[in-house]
Amino acid sequence: MKNRLYIIMCGLLAMAITACMGGKSMTGAGSGGEVTGVGGGKPFNEPTPYGMTLVKRGYLKMGVEKQDSLWGKDVPTKEISVDGFWMDETEVTNSKYKQFVKWVHDSILRTRLADPAYGGDETYMITEDKQGNPVTPHLNWKKPLPRKPNEDEQRAIESFYVTNPATGEKMLDASQLNYRYEVYDYTTAALRRNRLNPSERNLNTDITVNPDEVVMISKDTAYIDDEGNIIRETIDRQLTGPWDFLNTYIVNVYPDTTCWVNDFKNSDNEIYLRNYFSNPTYNDYPVVGVTWEQANAFCAWRTEYLLKGLGPQARYIQRYRLPTEAEWEYAARGKDGTEFPWNEIDTKNEDGCFFANFKPDKGNYTMDGNLITSRVGSYGANSNGLFDMAGNVAEWTSTVYTEAGVTAMNDMNPQLEYKAAKEDPYRLKKKSVRGGSWKDPESFIRSAWRQWEYQNMPRSYVGFRCVRSLASSSNIRQKQQKKKR
Repeated sequence: MKNRLYIIMCGLLAMAITACMGGKSMTGAGSGGEVTGVGGGKPFNEPTPYGMTLVKRGYLKMGVEKQDSLWGKDVPTKEISVDGFWMDETEVTNSKYKQFVKWVHDSILRTRLADPAYGGDETYMITEDKQGNPVTPHLNWKKPLPRKPNEDEQRAIESFYVTNPATGEKMLDASQLNYRYEVYDYTTAALRRNRLNPSERNLNTDITVNPDEVVMISKDTAYIDDEGNIIRETIDRQLTGPWDFLNTYIVNVYPDTTCWVNDFKNSDNEIYLRNYFSNPTYNDYPVVGVTWEQANAFCAWRTEYLLKGLGPQARYIQRYRLPTEAEWEYAARGKDGTEFPWNEIDTKNEDGCFFANFKPDKGNYTMDGNLITSRVGSYGANSNGLFDMAGNVAEWTSTVYTEAGVTAMNDMNPQLEYKAAKEDPYRLKKKSVRGGSWKDPESFIRSAWRQWEYQNMPRSYVGFRCVRSLASSSNIRQKQQKKKR
């Protein structure tokens, strides 16, 4: 009865909102010197991204009001609102992450095939346009890799492999698989203190602006030294121009498969070390052993991969990224804001089947039918159409972890971000991790439960999924009402 009453109340509220926003369009075609607004132009209708679902904007009381009964720990609470966004229906799988690794491998291979020191085939690199004008050199992805390589090409291919001197085993040299990407920091560039024109830095007319004021900014940069090591630096320097907000990162992308033995001492997990990422049997299982930094690199590559295939409409598309802590909890708790992603208080249904992959009992990992991770989407979706928002693997968020949590953030699109420099104390490199995993008890898989991990630490029980802000945040109900009229 309560559920029916709740549904009726929600419907009446939706009708009220629709009525409130059902006014006429403000852009008209009037004349006679009246200002009617600028018409023309076709609105961009963003297609649903592959494998993602829409989480509509809304409100949530984040956290839990009662003290945690298991650990006696208070979880920060706050009433917040978030805008709509696209979210991966499942965690990023081994198969999808392998596509990223393969792309990085093939891009390096193409570069070497064009290098005179290896193949010397210049057709793998594009250096001029169709009119013969010089362009910034970039890879020619239309040219296939050699099926029957000659001696020089074979040398380029073999350069990715090393031989274990003890076992004679030929292995991929994962240390070479480095991905370089750049991200322009629009938010930092927009801060008033960072304006290039000194007169725009303070709008208080009682204050005399110093035209010679020195503004210092922090910029992330990276390069590979002569020994092949990735050198990451955070540079503090005087503001000089827009390039100061372009940050460069170089990340080794191969998952750390040794996490399976490093996370569990005195446990025989060699089979997962050797098979979990490489064996096609696990293609549809969530990728693990990926650090927060690697997850961000995947988001950057996924954005680049998408934009190259879109054409002119690409300018409207937002970047793939990790969800904020608030977005993650809002999405996980579903349309009813429940404690778990499902509507039941218990963790299993009337037939005794569990709603998630976690550790139901002390030492008994298999009670829910799994020993470690499970194939993504094996359990039912929540009301937002999202799978495995509890258990399977815990998930990285973009939010820095603090004990204060959401109480230290804004109540609109809350986020707390800190780009830790390499030289920063390790405690400043904690990132919020949500959802609990296959190894965690029931308390840890609640949607409001907060955990953390260091941003450079790979774990066998932590993965991730991507989100993407909407290209337009206009009111959907308002559009539908106009269509009816």
